[in-house]
Amino acid sequence: MAAIQRKIINDPVYGFITINHPLIFSIISHPFYQRLRRIKQMAMAQLVYPGAVHTRLHHSLGAYHLMNNAVIELKSKGVDISPEEEVAVKAAILLHDVGHGPYSHALEQVLVPDVHHEQLSLQIMHTLNETFNGELSLAIQIFTDQYHKPFLHQLISGQLDVDRMDYLTRDSFYSGVSEGVIGYDRILKMLVVHNGQLMIEEKGIYSVEKFLVARRQMYWQVYLHKTVLAAEKMLVKILERVRAIYRPGDDALYTQSAVDFFLGEFNGVMNAAALDKFCSLDDHDIMHAIKRWSLHPDKVLSLLCHGMLNRQLYKTRIQTAPFEPAYIASQLDQVSKRFHISAEESSYLCFTGEATNTLYKTIDEKINILFKDGSVRDISEIDNALIHQNLSAPVKKNYICLFR
Repeated sequence: MAAIQRKIINDPVYGFITINHPLIFSIISHPFYQRLRRIKQMAMAQLVYPGAVHTRLHHSLGAYHLMNNAVIELKSKGVDISPEEEVAVKAAILLHDVGHGPYSHALEQVLVPDVHHEQLSLQIMHTLNETFNGELSLAIQIFTDQYHKPFLHQLISGQLDVDRMDYLTRDSFYSGVSEGVIGYDRILKMLVVHNGQLMIEEKGIYSVEKFLVARRQMYWQVYLHKTVLAAEKMLVKILERVRAIYRPGDDALYTQSAVDFFLGEFNGVMNAAALDKFCSLDDHDIMHAIKRWSLHPDKVLSLLCHGMLNRQLYKTRIQTAPFEPAYIASQLDQVSKRFHISAEESSYLCFTGEATNTLYKTIDEKINILFKDGSVRDISEIDNALIHQNLSAPVKKNYICLFR
C-alpha cells in the first residue's frame, strides 16, 4: 500500500499546518495558486504598519488550517461530514481568494471593472476543475451554496466563517495591532450544527461579540486608516489616469505585462484568454508599471507615480459630516493653480469619498445562538448583549484626499 504523502508547513500564527491529500497538493502546486505568494493580503497597509507584508497565500493556508480544525470539532459532536465533503470544503476554502488581483481589494473593480473577486475565484475553480478531471465539482457546489448541507458553505462564507477568523487573527499579528486579537480557538470549539445550519453554542456568546467588535476596530484602525486609505486611493487614481490617457502606440505607457491588456484592450468579457492574462498578474507587475509611468510626460500621472514610490501620499481628512461644496471647490482651484493643470486633471489630485463599515449585518447574514433548551436566537436579539440592533447600522465617514 502506497504511503500517504504528507507535508508540514510552519506558520508563524498557528504553528504547523498539515497537508495530506493529493487534491490539496495539486491545488497548492498549481501556478494559479502560487500566484497568491505575490499578492499582499493588506495591499498598501505596509506603508503605515511595516510588518503587514504577508500574502494571500499565507491567509489561504491559515483559513485552510482553521477549516481543518472546524471540521474536526463538528465531527466530534456527531455532525455527518463524509471524507469527500471534508476534502471538498478544504479545497473550497483554499481557493476562496484565488480570484484576487494585484493589491487585492484596493484595485478591485479598477483593473477589471464590474467583476468581483469571488466571480473570478469561481471561474478559476471551474478552469482548475477541468484540469483536475472534475475533482473540484463538490467543492464548487459548496462554494456556491448549491449543496444540501448549508453549514459547509457557511464555514467558507458567513458572518462567522474561517476566512474572517484567519484574516483578523493574521492581520492583527502582522500589523501589531492588538485590537484585532480574537479567541478563534474558543469560537471553533463552540461551533455546532442545528437543522443543517451553522450556529454557536450559548457558552460562546461573549467570544463572538469580541470577534465582532475586533472586526470593527480593525477596520477603522487598520483597513480604513486614513493613510492606508490615501495610499490605496492613490493607486486607484494612477490606474484611472492611465486608462483615461491610454492611446495605442504610447510606448511610455507600455509595461510588457498583462497590465497593458486590462488598461487598454480589455472589452469586459472575461473569457479563457483574458482569465489566463489575469492569472499572470500580481503586485510586482503594478509596481513595475508605476516605476515606468513615473517617467511619463503626463504631469498628473508622473506626480502620482512619484508620490506612490516615495510615500508622498495624499493628505487625508476624515469627518462625519460631508464636506461643504464651497470648500471642495476652493481646494480643487488651489490644486489647479499650484500644478498648472486643468479642472478635470485636478480631480485626480483632490477628491472626496465615503468610507463605510458595518459591525454586524442582521439582514444579509446571521449568527445564530443555540441555547441549552434547544431554542435559537440571533445574537443581536439576546438580552444584555453587547451587539444589538443600533450597532448593526452602518457607520459612514466622509474623507477628502489632497495632493500637496
